[in-house]
Amino acid sequence: MATHTAILSSPIEYLKGVGPQRGELLRKELNIFTFGDLLNYFPFRYVDRTKVEKIGQLHNQMGQADYVQIRGRITSLEVIGEKRGKRLMATLRDETGEIDLVWFQGWQWMQKSLQQQTAYLVFGRVSVFNGVMQIAHPEMDLLTENIATGKQFLEPVYYTTEKLKARGLTAKAIGKLTFNLLEQLSPLEIPENIPEPVLQQFRLLPRPMSFFKIHLPATEEEAQQARRRLKFEELFMAQIRICRIKIRRHQQSHGYIFSAVGDHFNDFYNNHLPFALTGAQKRVLKEIRLDTMNGRQMNRLLQGDVGSGKTMVALLTMLLALDNGFQACLMAPTEILSQQHYKGISELLEHMPVNVALLTGSKKGKARKEVLAATAAGDMHILIGTHALLEDEVQFKNLGMAIVDEQHRFGVAQRARLWQKNTIPPHILVMTATPIPRTLAMTVYGDLDVSVIDEMPPGRKPITTVHRTEFQRPQVMDFIREEIRKGRQAYIVYPLIEESEKMDYENLMKGYEEVKAFFPEPQYYISMVHGRQPADQRETNMQRFVRGETQIMVATTVIEVGVNVPNASVMVIESTERFGLSQLHQLRGRVGRGAEQSFCILMTGIKLGVDSKERINVMVQTNNGFIISEKDMELRGPGDMEGTRQSGVLDFKLADILQDRAILDAARACAEKILTEDPDLSLPENHPLQEYLAAHRGKSQWSKIS
Repeated sequence: MATHTAILSSPIEYLKGVGPQRGELLRKELNIFTFGDLLNYFPFRYVDRTKVEKIGQLHNQMGQADYVQIRGRITSLEVIGEKRGKRLMATLRDETGEIDLVWFQGWQWMQKSLQQQTAYLVFGRVSVFNGVMQIAHPEMDLLTENIATGKQFLEPVYYTTEKLKARGLTAKAIGKLTFNLLEQLSPLEIPENIPEPVLQQFRLLPRPMSFFKIHLPATEEEAQQARRRLKFEELFMAQIRICRIKIRRHQQSHGYIFSAVGDHFNDFYNNHLPFALTGAQKRVLKEIRLDTMNGRQMNRLLQGDVGSGKTMVALLTMLLALDNGFQACLMAPTEILSQQHYKGISELLEHMPVNVALLTGSKKGKARKEVLAATAAGDMHILIGTHALLEDEVQFKNLGMAIVDEQHRFGVAQRARLWQKNTIPPHILVMTATPIPRTLAMTVYGDLDVSVIDEMPPGRKPITTVHRTEFQRPQVMDFIREEIRKGRQAYIVYPLIEESEKMDYENLMKGYEEVKAFFPEPQYYISMVHGRQPADQRETNMQRFVRGETQIMVATTVIEVGVNVPNASVMVIESTERFGLSQLHQLRGRVGRGAEQSFCILMTGIKLGVDSKERINVMVQTNNGFIISEKDMELRGPGDMEGTRQSGVLDFKLADILQDRAILDAARACAEKILTEDPDLSLPENHPLQEYLAAHRGKSQWSKIS
């Protein structure tokens, strides 16, 4: 291993053709520090240099051929235009016709290097300007005997930047450096890391061959085979790492055993359940039941759309802990959400001998001391609160179940402090109403056990979602007035994005004044909520809306998580085009919580981009959070999804978890099979894998929820 590592870990400036200055640029611009980094800097497409077209045939191919290769003589060469508009124009002629060549940048250098009445092999993209065919900034090679019939290979094309081009590091030059590197590497310096049985099962190219063929393929098929092998490798290694974390946790983590389903659970289930559980809720409860019986600490992620009944699952899970002599806690990200959980759970348990308390930052003095004392003595069965639950002064007598709501709002370190609340860590259930696409869950949260509530309780009416433009604002306001007349309430939400915060704040205030003009006091009352308000003022304004004292809440996205007002039936989202799909879906979930029909109105300007139109169409067509999250990932890319960028887990060079689902599924199944049969990778065929993982330990940050 030492030799391989020594060559591929050589600093990039030592490669022939690089040197200190170019080395510095490659580090800054492309994160290429070593020979190995360059080897893993892959072409994003290839150009077929085996074909030479006739100029006369190009008109027939317009719109089909992306790039073309032609050969001919330069018959004219002149600089035209003035000042910044100066450019070099050349005419290239073959026996079938002629075409213009043009250079806007670097034309002085091209003027010196090109010769009239000389034959060239020309490569570039054909376009039409003023009815005339031309190629801008083509690649030019003097036509010599050995290239008279074109270059006999697929030419790799690499991403580059303007700074690199200025130093001569064009896509072609990066290709030349890669060629220099491949020339000095032997197959032994690129050791195999996938077990032989896996290579055979999936008909994967050997590792050294795949690197040679991805950079220098003779055919498109060779390039595809190489890409497939290297994509599989990326996804397979990711799954091996994640599955190992999960297996080790299952092997090493000890958890309390909940052996009984007792009086608390059964009494509530049989006598106080407000509605029958859905099949999905029952399935999730069964999964939690099995987790808490096996002697290992549960670490489960519960995904469920807004309104799917996660809180009921959480309550039954906490009652299970009580039946086994343990306490339970539920931690929520905001004070208002904690209060809602407390209110809802207290009401559900009012006929049962269960003590429930609320602990937030605003609870002070005697009341706080009483809650802390009862919790430490074990008399407080369920404690609900904000991150105040994590404070050292909060001591449990016997905490067995900790539930975290809206998990992405808490840092890993914060959640880990729940582990220290008992001698053996309590079971952990983390919940999210942000549906995570299956492929993303498998990749980012693959070390967790995942449960999904994919069914809505019966009787919930889907929210009617419509798109309206600025021209239709008066009708939208009339509609809100009509809903208020029926006794309902409405939200009007404005974007607030850090980069444009000052302007967004001004828009919010302007919007607030507009709404006041449409809904004057004393007939109507409006709450305004935004991040610049002091916390107590924001809380007061929210509570006034919750109590029904105000009919309209004008707010920024601070209300995305945490307000449960069953009476609110209208959600107006201003400047919808500025929101991501998942955020729009979260905001829409603030309405539709009561028995009445609810509405979401997406307001936009007249002109919309393609992506904005697509997002709005998806929102209008479906209420299904999982379909929306898949589409969101498709439009934004997985790296932009909630929490994934920080995890470093999606830093794949080639693999795309959306496009390459089949490879991901195969890699996952294969990793699980290997680790089930050989958890320590000690079998001889798994040694290459073990060596590779040891050599690359610590290079990836694998996200852990708890």
